[in-house]
Amino acid sequence: MKKSPTQRTLEKMKKEGYLCAIVEKFNSFIKVRQDLFGFIDILAIREKEICGIQATSKSNLSGRINKICTHKNFEAVRKSGIKIIIHGWDEDGDLEERFIL
Repeated sequence: MKKSPTQRTLEKMKKEGYLCAIVEKFNSFIKVRQDLFGFIDILAIREKEICGIQATSKSNLSGRINKICTHKNFEAVRKSGIKIIIHGWDEDGDLEERFIL
């Protein structure tokens, strides 16, 4: 079975020693997925590090970066010390990883 970008990111981050939680939720009332703070799918933590990760396809990578950087919550999340990471996966499981500092 084909793995979703979220599943691939969870595997990668767990292998790197992170404790991970999916923080994207499905709102059944309005039939839409909602990300934490508007753009975080996965929260990953390890000693002295917190990462908010958006998992997507490689083809959507630049669009997601733009969405994050223009989101009303972007500055507050960035200033909190949460490292913002975007994972873009292709169908072969190859990753393009971007960091927003």
